[in-house]
Amino acid sequence: MSTELIPFPEHQDDGVVDAVVVDDDGQELEARTPDSELTPSAAARVADGWAASTQTGYARDWKRFSAWCSTAGRTPLPATPETLASYVDHLATAGLAPATIDRALGTIASYHEAEGHSLPTKAARMALRSYSRQWAKAGGRRRQAPALSVDQLRQMLEATSSGLVGLRNRALLLLGYTMMARRSELAALDIGDVREVADGLEVFVASSKTDKDSVGVTVAIPYGTHRLTCPVRTVADYLTALAEAGVTDGPLLRSVDRHGRPSGTPDAAGRSTGRMSGAGINLVVKELAVKCGVEGVTAHSLRAGPATAAAAAGVPRAWIARQGRWSERSTAIDAYIRPTDAWRDNPMRRVGL
Repeated sequence: MSTELIPFPEHQDDGVVDAVVVDDDGQELEARTPDSELTPSAAARVADGWAASTQTGYARDWKRFSAWCSTAGRTPLPATPETLASYVDHLATAGLAPATIDRALGTIASYHEAEGHSLPTKAARMALRSYSRQWAKAGGRRRQAPALSVDQLRQMLEATSSGLVGLRNRALLLLGYTMMARRSELAALDIGDVREVADGLEVFVASSKTDKDSVGVTVAIPYGTHRLTCPVRTVADYLTALAEAGVTDGPLLRSVDRHGRPSGTPDAAGRSTGRMSGAGINLVVKELAVKCGVEGVTAHSLRAGPATAAAAAGVPRAWIARQGRWSERSTAIDAYIRPTDAWRDNPMRRVGL
């Protein structure tokens, strides 16, 4: 008996040829899945491999690219280097910031890699480099949330309201600052992730941007010198208040209704768990900053501020990177450290001017 592979013509238009094995009489023996095809379950896991916030941004970028390709009569997947460079020119002509275009390139390249396609990006990168020079000459500057100083943090803490909402917001500010936390990390914290020890708090971050495999890391937070800015005592007070309301597990930072009842309690209004989102955390930070007259502050300022303050105090770079969960080779952390070093270690201080 001999066998041959017969393609399914109805599936040939999607680029994947399914086949069956038949005997000499044309009888089907077994179904065969092409080696290049993912199972539905595997495809779902590949798609879910990116962090939730990354998935949202990637989906937005990919939708925009696909729409442009449809209008321009081009193929989005697999795309050609010429298509990618032309898309960069399109975004540049629309006036998008170079950083936004760079992120779009990363999205498109990642989609191709996940699907097993190679996409050379040199031409697109050259086009972006040309636009970046043009953008800078025209006065374009990268926008970055300002670093929040300890004095500004103190003002924001003093501006919080009384009751459970105020206590939650103080815990949010101090955890964000002392952990150098991303807002997504704060939003993901559960009550069980926080543990009081002799030296302060141990906070378990189950997953973060630089922890691709979700190994998790424990962040140490020591006692503060002043009661108002002490993260350990503030978080302990907040946990006690939640426990008195009957909340001992689930989301740490959660919504509180107008009657002061935390979500998750029987009479509380709103969703069942009420876990604060990253956007909700950002809104709290921005509103408190505006209340204090501090401009431009966002949740990212809680991350930039302590990194900058620590660098100014001469804290080693490796320590700062560890506390903020930056990669050891990260260049992002240099955005906070280098400006500080530029003043503290400036050679012009020593030339006798």
